[in-house]
Amino acid sequence: MLFPTTIAGSLPKPEWLAEPNMLWAPWKSQGDELLRAKRDATLIWLKIQEDAGIDILTEGEQARQHFVHGFLEKIDGIDFAHKVEMGIRKDRYKAMVPQVVAPLRLKDRVHAFEARVARTHTRKKLKFTLPGPMTIIDTIADRYYGDRVKMAFAFAELLNEEAKALQADGVDLVQFDEPAFNVYMDEVNDWGIKALERAAQGLTCATAVHICYGYGIKANTDWKETLGSQWRQYEQIFPAIDASPIQQVAIECRNSKVPLDLLALLKNKIVQAGVIDVASDAVETAEDVVQVIDAVSKFVPKSNIIATTNCGMAPMRREIAEAKLMALGAGAALAREKLG
Repeated sequence: MLFPTTIAGSLPKPEWLAEPNMLWAPWKSQGDELLRAKRDATLIWLKIQEDAGIDILTEGEQARQHFVHGFLEKIDGIDFAHKVEMGIRKDRYKAMVPQVVAPLRLKDRVHAFEARVARTHTRKKLKFTLPGPMTIIDTIADRYYGDRVKMAFAFAELLNEEAKALQADGVDLVQFDEPAFNVYMDEVNDWGIKALERAAQGLTCATAVHICYGYGIKANTDWKETLGSQWRQYEQIFPAIDASPIQQVAIECRNSKVPLDLLALLKNKIVQAGVIDVASDAVETAEDVVQVIDAVSKFVPKSNIIATTNCGMAPMRREIAEAKLMALGAGAALAREKLG
């Protein structure tokens, strides 16, 4: 089938699970009640995705407060009790982050609960997202390793351990989220892709890397205004990504200033093309989706295009996210009719 659909990863949390329309939203319950609420939210979003015609589902990251810290919570060597303020993405914005204070080691499985809930309740393909090594070390303070690269590879080993376990849980696609890949271009080529490859080493399921200019929050939208009329940063890293064994690349294409001709540099990859804008509450039409897919197909073979969202929808209003999912499914179906 041409133009299968998926989403970047995250979806809004219901108001009974966490404070809505915000990142780092506090949970509304705790203990067993919280576990049940996370499960129920996961099931709701699985159903909504299926109803919208999404082909490769995610659990919507309903069990994670944040896409990075949801992974970090299950790791020994991290101090969450004494968070410090740190600049994120080359100081684009500030956040209170935990500190690495000792050797890193997984306490246990990280995402077994939500992966198994999702796998049990859908027969469709299942994608699971993990933060990439470079993005993790850009979202945590180092008080132990004293070396960004060494710490990144330490995290890569833990990511690999969890990714292999997710594969055993029945996950069809493991995606590593690396928004830091559009900030530290030299480091991406020097060691970032190598760390990503270490995280994916030995996986036999499909693998992907998601790179983007971030959630539709003010700090990101303000930063984008400083980047000029064309966002050509990816030109520096696409050749190295294309040479890596990672099979898919997810990138924003709708209302993006990334020149689509850069996608031709990913000649060996399946491209998850963002056809839904997560920085706007305007709901796309099916025709809007077709137009983006058509534009992408000028540089990527149609058989290598997956239609997705530009980024996660975690901070978005739930009703807007649902409408955008419907547009995504309907638009891909229309694209098959018109472009197939």
